[in-house]
Amino acid sequence: MILTGLALGTVLGFALQRGRFCVTGAFRDVWLAKQTRWLTAFLVTIAVQAIGIFALDALGVIQLGADTFPWLGAIVGGLVFGFAIVYAGGCATGTYYRAGEGLIGSWIALAGYALAAAIMKHGPGAPLVESLRGVTAPVGTVHELLGVSPWALVALLVAGVGAAAWHHLRKDAARPKPVQLPARRTGIARILFERPWNAFATAVVIGVIGIAAFPLSYAAGRESGLGITTPSADIVAFLVTGDAELVDWGVMLVLGILLGSFIAAKGSGEFRIRVPDAQTVLRSTGGGLLMGVGAAIAGGCTIGNAMVGSASFTLQGWTAFAAMLLGTGIAVRVVFGRRGSRAAPAPTPVGV
Repeated sequence: MILTGLALGTVLGFALQRGRFCVTGAFRDVWLAKQTRWLTAFLVTIAVQAIGIFALDALGVIQLGADTFPWLGAIVGGLVFGFAIVYAGGCATGTYYRAGEGLIGSWIALAGYALAAAIMKHGPGAPLVESLRGVTAPVGTVHELLGVSPWALVALLVAGVGAAAWHHLRKDAARPKPVQLPARRTGIARILFERPWNAFATAVVIGVIGIAAFPLSYAAGRESGLGITTPSADIVAFLVTGDAELVDWGVMLVLGILLGSFIAAKGSGEFRIRVPDAQTVLRSTGGGLLMGVGAAIAGGCTIGNAMVGSASFTLQGWTAFAAMLLGTGIAVRVVFGRRGSRAAPAPTPVGV
């Protein structure tokens, strides 16, 4: 059953690469370009997933909830992770799919991320993680704290995100359409490999993948959804110890992301080995290591915490999400300075 993780990861990696779905870019655009289009797309993913997983919970297929809220770990880890992804050039999933495109800098960041996560989860950093995550509040979910049905929160989230997405879609429709080059492919091949994917369509696809992850993972004995940090740490631990029990559904998932992004990049002609300069190597190494530390302390990355945790309305998920966004803003100030917006990179491009 763990091979379903490889299959789903391949689909996820394909969608991430073709949709250019980068959470780091979404967070960075908020601070540098004052744009929320890609952040809204990320929230669409959360909203879609929330509908599906609470339906699965109601049907008894999965069981959602959180007993406690490790608030200190969520805040500290989220800030560190958000700061790190600016230097690493991508969050966990962004680093995986760019590694599949052939970016050596992303491979370096990915190695640092997996190594640091393994150190913090399985090695000498574990006591620090346990200490920070041991500071908890007794209520673990937003709906439990407020004393309301989770469906009330799902409805509120869907309504708010739907309105924001509609606003951005109207702005997209008013923009001049880019010149279309003559099509090299036809039919489904053109949609999959040639045409740019729309941000919101990609968000819906990823949300559906997030829903499917729960029953598939449960069937393989892993009671969770999408997750990147622990599987990445487990890969390192397996390479060191040879313990085959570490190779579970989650490990297959992240390996599938690499495979899927490689297939997408090769099919679209975007795969190319790109060797970074010395400064990029240093930033990728440091950013990757910090990313692993932050994700371990926070209890997850932008997927496990900010997407899956937020979709299930855990206090950890939403707190880590906010801390990651703030940490990205702090890093933007450090990297680009107070006048950084004048020299800032262009916002994440718009898919059509």
